[in-house]
Amino acid sequence: MATMARTNTGLAYPDRFYAAASYAGFGGSPNSANKDVASKFSNEVALILYALYQQATVGPCNVPKPSPWSPVEQGKWKSWQQLGNMVSAEAMRLFVKILEEEDPGWYSRTSNSVESVRDVQMNHNSNGEPIIENGNSFAETKTISAENGSLMEAQDKDIVLEGLGPVVVYDQWVSPPIKGQRPKARYEHGAAVVQDKMYIYGGNHNGRYLSDLNVLDLRSWTWSKVEASFESKSEESPSPVNIAPCAGHSMIPWENKLLSIAGHTKDPSETIQIKAFDLQTGTWSILKTYGKAPVSRGGQSVTLVGSTLVIFGGQDAKRTLLNDLHILDLETMTWDDFDAVGVPPSPRSDHAAAVHAERYLLIFGGGSHATCFNDLHVLDLQAMEWSRPTQQGEIPSPRAGHTGVTVGENWFIVGGGDNKSGASETVVLNMSTLVWSVVTSVEGRVPLASEGLSLVVGSISGEDILVSFGGYNGRYNNEVNVLKPSHKSTLQSKIMEAPVPDSVSAVQNATNPTRDLESDFEVGQEGKIREIVMDNTDSEHMKSKGEETSELIIATLKAEKEELESSLNKEKLQSLQLKEELTQAETRNTDLYKELQSIRGQLAAEQSRCFKLEVDVAELRQKLQTMETLQKELELLQRQKAASEQASLNAKQRQGSGGVWGWLAGSPPQNADDA
Repeated sequence: MATMARTNTGLAYPDRFYAAASYAGFGGSPNSANKDVASKFSNEVALILYALYQQATVGPCNVPKPSPWSPVEQGKWKSWQQLGNMVSAEAMRLFVKILEEEDPGWYSRTSNSVESVRDVQMNHNSNGEPIIENGNSFAETKTISAENGSLMEAQDKDIVLEGLGPVVVYDQWVSPPIKGQRPKARYEHGAAVVQDKMYIYGGNHNGRYLSDLNVLDLRSWTWSKVEASFESKSEESPSPVNIAPCAGHSMIPWENKLLSIAGHTKDPSETIQIKAFDLQTGTWSILKTYGKAPVSRGGQSVTLVGSTLVIFGGQDAKRTLLNDLHILDLETMTWDDFDAVGVPPSPRSDHAAAVHAERYLLIFGGGSHATCFNDLHVLDLQAMEWSRPTQQGEIPSPRAGHTGVTVGENWFIVGGGDNKSGASETVVLNMSTLVWSVVTSVEGRVPLASEGLSLVVGSISGEDILVSFGGYNGRYNNEVNVLKPSHKSTLQSKIMEAPVPDSVSAVQNATNPTRDLESDFEVGQEGKIREIVMDNTDSEHMKSKGEETSELIIATLKAEKEELESSLNKEKLQSLQLKEELTQAETRNTDLYKELQSIRGQLAAEQSRCFKLEVDVAELRQKLQTMETLQKELELLQRQKAASEQASLNAKQRQGSGGVWGWLAGSPPQNADDA
């Protein structure tokens, strides 16, 4: 049997659950006081407590469906079945949480019966094995490392520290009293929780990439810096590996390591690197992978599904946005890429991703270079098919740089922005119904309305808490904020979605309104479990009411069927209209194509005519140049002719002038022949 710590503030799990179950009347014969408390539960709460107890002690519902003539049994069976594959540890926590909301003073009234709790625990965990959830153990840690490196005695995990005070207000962000040296303010860092400690690695501060590793103890709210060493490259090369500072990476806890996947670096590698920090040895190493590794990137989403990592999107070193899908098998460290059918999300980075029921990958929001998104896409990891379902409720505004975590089937989204302002509301999506709701909102430029902050899930007093750190909203932050989410309303609404509890309500109206606790009955190998039912004073009347209830259910189903058929007919009509529009569009496309071909022919003819004209112009230019040359030669000949004529005239004049003077001098004129 696991050691059960005794403090004045609470018990450790699973002891706290068994104490609550014993107080509520499960697992043994309840005393009269417990009966009085149980009689105050509403029928809905009783169904929830029953289902959670079964889930925690037996596991998922695998028993056959009860007879339709037993609406109470059907209601209990439906409530249990609705929990699906919820892990035992989570069912224990929800059981205690709902009991505390219904009866805040239950623990003070049962604190004197711790020994009976010990007996109950012996029955359910006799081998002393700790409860395991997501690979993390609830076994008590005996020592923790203080900031100065010395060891001090560990406190009980469920003790709420005096500085923080009991968190009695749900769905509100509070700031815990932080001790120790805070890490440097940053955003786009990685964060993960292992054994009540939140690890922060890397990030961006003033454009500089960081490589420090810090840890926040969620029990003492004390920061400390982890002094890490670096593993050698190989036995032949004793020099340590180079762990480059990075931002925009993802951090995933796996076995006894923290895995840092991808991220932006100053000198980016060609492909994604997987860095691992060994929590036992305190050393960094780079894991060797096989297969075709994806191109390096940052701002991607990395989701752990079983023993595989599913990586989607991001932005590479050339600022190219991506929407590719890759899977890394952590058992074999082998990469694989998939071409899923359907329409994938558009290329984006800084989005959020989560997995539901170990089968469906959800992608929400993110941004491109020009805009931010608020669309929701779902990838069926078995069929490898993308879909874009209809969102309901208070759909969040477009955002990028937000962060999210899942608690059960609820996906909490915090922070982000649209390049104009930060998102001030904390929202939650029920992944089964795809209904959004606002948890709370903050005012002003606060760290919770930042981009690039981190969000993890921790635990205080056995209850889940959300812990945020860092972010950028005009300035870099290193603040820690805590929110304690409430699950009662979401879980209750989910269980009450089934029509069977309505029949339970009908049975309640037909019988004595005073409820009692009937005899215990055998369920599997878990022993006797108290049955929360109504007192049936008139079996015939109950049977009659059961028939009326069945008829009402049948009528409701018929109405739903008619409504679905009507919707189907509308969809068929719309499909026919779309087909007709598609045919018309194809016809228009054919006509336009023919017209385009005709225009192309005309253009080719015009181009041929233009070519001929250009040839003619070239010939004319050549002829023109020839004519200009001939004209110059003609002018030269004309000038030569004129000069010759002038010379001949001058010669004649000289001859005439010599004959007169010769006659006057008594010389006879010469004959032309003599000359």
